[in-house]
Amino acid sequence: MAELSSNLLLIAFVIYLIATLFFGGAIRQKKGMDESHYKNKVTLSAKIGITLTIIGFIVHIGYFITRWIAAGHAPVSNMFEFITFFSLMVVGAFILIYFLYHTPVLGVFALPIVLILIGYASMFSRDITPLIPPLRSIWLPLHVMTTAAGQAILAISFIAGLIYLIKTVNQAEATRKRFSLELIMYFITVVIGFIVITSTFSFMNYEAQFEWVNKEGELSTIDYALPALVGPNEGTLLTASKMEPLVELPANFNTSRVNTVIWSFIAGTIIYILVRLITRKRISQMVQPLVSKINGNLLDEISYRSVLIGFPIFTLGGLVFAMIWAQIAWTRFWAWDPKEVWALITWFFYAAFLHLRLSRGWHGEKSAWLAVIGFGIIMFNLIFVNLVIAGLHSYV
Repeated sequence: MAELSSNLLLIAFVIYLIATLFFGGAIRQKKGMDESHYKNKVTLSAKIGITLTIIGFIVHIGYFITRWIAAGHAPVSNMFEFITFFSLMVVGAFILIYFLYHTPVLGVFALPIVLILIGYASMFSRDITPLIPPLRSIWLPLHVMTTAAGQAILAISFIAGLIYLIKTVNQAEATRKRFSLELIMYFITVVIGFIVITSTFSFMNYEAQFEWVNKEGELSTIDYALPALVGPNEGTLLTASKMEPLVELPANFNTSRVNTVIWSFIAGTIIYILVRLITRKRISQMVQPLVSKINGNLLDEISYRSVLIGFPIFTLGGLVFAMIWAQIAWTRFWAWDPKEVWALITWFFYAAFLHLRLSRGWHGEKSAWLAVIGFGIIMFNLIFVNLVIAGLHSYV
């Protein structure tokens, strides 16, 4: 059953990839036509794209169900499972928004992000492991799945906001807006760099093991999947003919994960520089012609409506269900764990987003920047907090 689950996820990945190409074709067919005309004049390419997306979504659900059967519990208990479920929810949110607004251009950006998420997830362990006692609760799927659903809808707000910025930011002038937009494209490239570098060394079956002194002062071992640029506290390399670390980090760092983050930035930077050298354009400048005819007001509305829908769902899963479960499992509602803190920061940010939108009239470009920053906070929580900051909620 576990093998069937993996195969279904791979099939869904391929279908999403093909669907992206059809959505791209839909934009080209509409060259010269404003996005506001799409609603009543959906092209054949767009119809094929959304049909394939729905088929991929159904297959993706099949992956989730079969893994649940194989595991015997909701498959949202580690990094691989959570990210693949999160990607499933992003597709579901995109399908919902598509039928509300009939916007093929969202598919050109949403589905590649889903592909990146699935690729990112595949770099983590796919092993099915039994749950520890505190996780054996109905509140696990209620909390995690509802939180992921809310974040996925907020991701659509980010996608619409990003398209709006790519369309409107002046690429001819060296401004902070242009720099900030290109910085976003760079960070997306870093995630791609993570997938490339980890896939490369995984193919080479690279593995190194260190013995080190943890923060409790005890000897422990830690495994590296990439050559060690940074090493553990008082670490000793146990694996012959592997790279010795250049720097030793304190005991409160998960050095293997910090090492992975550093390698991701190195690989992403190399990819980014190569793209710039080959195209002789900034990535945002290169993409801008694809969205030049899109209706900015429509994108602004999609971004805002996505926050209106996603924020209460995230509140329910990320705060309400989380606190109820924490009280049941650990007899406290709150413990200032890093993930709890960043969930609260995320909640306050999107609350401020709605306040500024409704009370201060922050529409258009200001709203788009907020949508992008908000999703950046979500990704920081998902990636950096999980990989670098040790905590009760950290996935592995």
